[in-house]
Amino acid sequence: MSFVPTRRFPAHLSKTAKAVGGKGAGVSVSQQINDVVRRVPAWLLYIAAPIPAVWWFYQGLTGGLGPEPIRELEYLYGEFALQLLIAGLAVTPLRVFAGLSLIKYRRAIGVISFSYVFLHLTVWLFLDVQVWSEIWADIIKRPYITIGMLGFLALLPLAMTSNNLSVRKMGPLRWRKLHKLTYLAVTLGGVHFVMLVKGWQVAPMLYLGTILALLALRLVPRRKRAAA
Repeated sequence: MSFVPTRRFPAHLSKTAKAVGGKGAGVSVSQQINDVVRRVPAWLLYIAAPIPAVWWFYQGLTGGLGPEPIRELEYLYGEFALQLLIAGLAVTPLRVFAGLSLIKYRRAIGVISFSYVFLHLTVWLFLDVQVWSEIWADIIKRPYITIGMLGFLALLPLAMTSNNLSVRKMGPLRWRKLHKLTYLAVTLGGVHFVMLVKGWQVAPMLYLGTILALLALRLVPRRKRAAA
């Protein structure tokens, strides 16, 4: 329902009112966002992606990450990777339920999220543990590390096939089936984060809850989706 004034607006104000007035008065908010999104190419994400990684690494070298810079760097890379994985998982529900079309960014988000998972793992391997015998022992004996490694292994085939050549060779149907591993990988990442922290902290539980909620939205029948 839009507000209609009793007196006539000047031309420039009338255009503004139409732009924000909702369905009845003009373009919806989701359509306005989609119009902006169409002008922003996906390759910009690849350019911006290294900025947090480089900045956090620089902070670690210069003492900006506190008394345990390696652990903090490992944590930052891992948390950002999880945030990106959740963002990729949210693309479809946002399109179905909110009308926001961010599909063209999903592949970039997925590739970048894997890159940060790889950085997280690299810091753990080469800067934190360093001793290979201890690495294997940790993977076997510590459940949260086991789950984290399983999540990484689930992401590997997805990262390797996130290109047009793989889609053509595998065929769209097989490719889409393979990439449903995303659901498993993101869930394992959320569980890994919950088990990693000491005690029941709010942030990890919120991440896992968000993941489960986004997965649950995919179970909503199509008729209800259409009504939404």
